[in-house]
Amino acid sequence: MPGSAGVLTRWAIIFLCPAGATRRQSYTLGLMQVRLLYMTEFDDLTVASYNVHKGVGTDRRRNPGRIAAVIAEIGADILALQEVDMRFGNREGLLDLEALRRDLGLIAVPVATVREAHGFHGNLLLVRNGLVQQVHHLILPGLEPRGALINDLQIAGQSLRVVSTHLGLLPASRRLQARAILDKLSTLDARPILLMGDLNEWRHDARSPLKALNAHFTKPPKLRSFPARYPLFALDRMMTNAQAELHGLDVHDTPLARRASDHLPIKAQLRLIGLQSGLDPLVDET
Repeated sequence: MPGSAGVLTRWAIIFLCPAGATRRQSYTLGLMQVRLLYMTEFDDLTVASYNVHKGVGTDRRRNPGRIAAVIAEIGADILALQEVDMRFGNREGLLDLEALRRDLGLIAVPVATVREAHGFHGNLLLVRNGLVQQVHHLILPGLEPRGALINDLQIAGQSLRVVSTHLGLLPASRRLQARAILDKLSTLDARPILLMGDLNEWRHDARSPLKALNAHFTKPPKLRSFPARYPLFALDRMMTNAQAELHGLDVHDTPLARRASDHLPIKAQLRLIGLQSGLDPLVDET
């Protein structure tokens, strides 16, 4: 993809299970059963971020099935994943995306990938009950190959922008990467924004390379998510702009989560502020 950023423009309907729906209608279109979901109320969404460490757990075994089981435990409506692909060779994606769709109703947002990868620089967003409007692919500066996905969605008739990313190991790189994300967001329309991912930064004070984010996003509480077996560092973050807020932000700490990856997932309830619910019908192709 030329340049430092790209955009995938695609209207993809990814509805399986109702979220925030209070009234349904169904009808038959040709041979396909189509259900219209009229979203008359917007309920809080469960959102989460999880670095799956390429499926390798704290026992040094690669077991993507454990990752899928932790994802099921979380029960998220929107889930940002990091390190979903092998690093070398054909960059093979590690998760059974069809099983996640079938069993959990979570659909992978379509992204531009290389070879057999599932994610963009290892980033993948899973969504239940959402309409994908645009996906912006942002190649981030720094010594390591890093990227961010800026996903424009419609959930329950509401517009939402989800930024999912995995920042670099070097503080100087993280500073540049945070600035690059803000610069890209400044070119887009205004809407509620949720930023989440493995930001690789534990500091919250003026020394933090991510301090530029503080002027635009809520300052999240420290959640110790790494290393999974004995969490000490708040590397995984979740934050919103002024049009949204997070409630119940916490670490998903279970015996299985402590074995499945070197990071623990973080999760919260997302609430959009001061927006009117829409009544546009949304299609479920199941």
